[in-house]
Amino acid sequence: MATVASNFVRAEDRAPMDVFVVSPNFRLRGELKEKLAPPRWRVLEAAGGAEALTRLRGHGNEDVVLLLDPVLPDLNPGEFNRIVRDRFPNTQILMLNSHTGQLLVGTASPTPVSRRVADAVNRIGTVHSSPLSQISGDEAEAENEPVFTLRSMVGKSAPMLRTYALTRMVAVRDTTVLVTGESGTGKDMIAQEIHLIGSRRNQPFVVVNCSAIPETLLEAELFGYTKGSFTGAVQSRIGRIHAAHGGTLFLDEIGDMPLSLQSKILRFLEQGEVQRLGGNDNLKVDVRVIAATNADLKARVAQGQFREDLFYRLAVFPINLPPLRERMEDVSELTIAFVAKFHPRVSISREALEILQQHDWPGNVRELRNAIERATILVGNGTEIKPEHIIL
Repeated sequence: MATVASNFVRAEDRAPMDVFVVSPNFRLRGELKEKLAPPRWRVLEAAGGAEALTRLRGHGNEDVVLLLDPVLPDLNPGEFNRIVRDRFPNTQILMLNSHTGQLLVGTASPTPVSRRVADAVNRIGTVHSSPLSQISGDEAEAENEPVFTLRSMVGKSAPMLRTYALTRMVAVRDTTVLVTGESGTGKDMIAQEIHLIGSRRNQPFVVVNCSAIPETLLEAELFGYTKGSFTGAVQSRIGRIHAAHGGTLFLDEIGDMPLSLQSKILRFLEQGEVQRLGGNDNLKVDVRVIAATNADLKARVAQGQFREDLFYRLAVFPINLPPLRERMEDVSELTIAFVAKFHPRVSISREALEILQQHDWPGNVRELRNAIERATILVGNGTEIKPEHIIL
């Protein structure tokens, strides 16, 4: 395994030193890359923490000095630091000022290599860059800046970019999340993305649709039961909460949960334990909870249909998905993605696309998806979706 000392000698011999700039600010990355030019430096870059970790894995065990922007769109810098220290002990992290590109004071235990990089960066002077929050979407696109999207989500409108950023921020923590939005906006997809980005990705992802299971069965489904606890209970069974141990429990349509069950869900959230029907033992569970609803939970609280304490316990970190009519600029991209999914060899005419762009989509993305699936069937052996294939 390479050591810091050996890398320092190699740098003295004028072999390029690896410097990794991690920042969502493309101007800051670009100027640092320009200033820290070969042959003395070899600059790598990443726009976020997840991308940086992926590239570090592929870099091997060689020493790297990492210049880190403290404002990342997906990972908390403290958490990112901890992961890097654990997985890549040969990597030295120096913190950047997001606004100036200068290094922040206070880097702990600098090595000769990191001091050499720090001196070079500080000699550059102030980098003329704007913080990410001041860069418009059009400007980023003009600079070919990659936007932060999610694997299963399509669209680069401002409301969706905010949703992506919030999703990535909370995914790396175990915070309880409440996803709200109209039917058909993709709340279940956000829940899956949170699970897949987070540390529990290799553990169970258990879904409970609170509106699809009859009230008389929902408690047994959630908490489990012991043999003989009710008619038909011929053997003991763990509930879905227990089945999600170590992973994520997704409570879909939580607004439809019966009031009689809400107190038990609240106790589970607060105590981290469940009691099976007919049982006396409290079983400890380690579960990350994501809930979703298309209902106005505050209105239901006011009407006495939803517990206020449960609402606040669920809504630690709310994410609201915008309806499709509020992000109509995404219709074209969504349409192309759905066409490719259902009939890759078919295109869509400009006239047909204009019809889709003029519809108000009360059923949101789900309605658009269904319309495209229907059109790819109606096109038959044709190669282009035309207006007559669009049925709304």
